[in-house]
Amino acid sequence: ILVNEKVHSSEKIKIGLMVPLSGEYKEIGKSILNATKLAINKIDNNKILIIPKDTKAKPDIALKVAKELQDNGTQIVIGPLFNKNLIYLDKLDKMIFLSLSNKVLETPKNVISGGINAESQINTIKRFQKEFNIERTIFLIPSTDYKPEIENAIKQTKIKLKDKFVYNTDPTKLTSQIEKLTRYSQRKQNLLDEIKRIENSDEPNKEKKIENLKKRDTLGGINFDSVIIGDFDESLKSVATSLLYTDISAKRINYIGLNQWFDNSLIDEKSLHPFYFPSINKKNYDEFKIEYSNIFGKDPNQISFLSYDLIGLVYFLVYKNNFIVDEKIFYKRNKFKGKVGIFEINKNKINHILNFYSAEGEDFKKIF
Repeated sequence: ILVNEKVHSSEKIKIGLMVPLSGEYKEIGKSILNATKLAINKIDNNKILIIPKDTKAKPDIALKVAKELQDNGTQIVIGPLFNKNLIYLDKLDKMIFLSLSNKVLETPKNVISGGINAESQINTIKRFQKEFNIERTIFLIPSTDYKPEIENAIKQTKIKLKDKFVYNTDPTKLTSQIEKLTRYSQRKQNLLDEIKRIENSDEPNKEKKIENLKKRDTLGGINFDSVIIGDFDESLKSVATSLLYTDISAKRINYIGLNQWFDNSLIDEKSLHPFYFPSINKKNYDEFKIEYSNIFGKDPNQISFLSYDLIGLVYFLVYKNNFIVDEKIFYKRNKFKGKVGIFEINKNKINHILNFYSAEGEDFKKIF
């Protein structure tokens, strides 16, 4: 469907690499390029030829360099980096692009998203729900451009949810939205009513009971046992802080996020611990960072770890197809064990079987 011509086993397998090598995002692009060099050295097969092209992170330039790659016989490309740079690539329907984006919606038919997509992450959370008997989950979805991806993944995975709630990321509106969701005002009033009731009663030890109640912030149960926050970085912490403010502590519910790439600032958020999230294989990621740093003298960008695996994935699929590049290699059902985790390939789609971790104490703990 995607490729009408075959590259036979006697020829070199050309893999294009379309990333920004100049301009605002050049450091990310250079990190990706370095990672692909590492991957090629590991494969150690002179049949594979990497051809880097600078997209400058611009859609028109992406199309231009993609045409250059097509003209020299390249049929498989890793990249582009950003989803916005895909918009013209459907014009090159004899090429396959392995985008580094984690977005799967509204991509051209000849683009396969290689990033850690929402469906892969939510499938991993489903496993956590099952293994830990979590039954009443609320999914908090930010009103951002990633919202459709999350909603689509919820539908595709059929994850069991008590409810889902779309929130405005504006900090001035966020707290009031969370208060409404958690029935904070009602639970606050319950506490005041109970204190007043005991004050007016003849109950024994009522002074002690009142003293204990005044140490609390609210009174009354909540109707969920876990919350998935579909956000990242400071926005994630803002949502979590609002939940904590409404007396929803990590002792009462399970706090769950999406892939956080082992953001060390989560270790400092002790009030959220344990904070759970699906992610890539941490041991392999740490080893990759050390090797990369030793060779290139700097830390790699997160996405470069993914590009490292995509080189291995392409080699694996082409090798299994007798070094013939055709429409079958990403259509047939396959599994590839990379450093990121396990890649599932089927009908021109890539999903990832991920690990699951918690930020707990002074480190990240592997759950499965």
